[in-house]
Amino acid sequence: MKADVITAPQHAVADSVYDAIRAAVIQMIRAGEIRSDSSAGPVYFVLHDVADESRARELAAALHAALYGNLAPLARAMPTAS
Repeated sequence: MKADVITAPQHAVADSVYDAIRAAVIQMIRAGEIRSDSSAGPVYFVLHDVADESRARELAAALHAALYGNLAPLARAMPTAS
């Protein structure tokens, strides 16, 4: 799954949002949900080996919301500790 802010250069994203997205990617890597070569920014995000289309859509929607300042969907989308 890929997402970016390259196509919207006029849209400013707070550093705290990038920090939250990077933390989420690290959490998913540690949980084994995505591959360790996934990437988090600074202007694009690549998540390798997302389980299925439904999960990819959930994560894409959460990233989109985060980039517009709503971090709640991203927090809900994170894997829980087992």
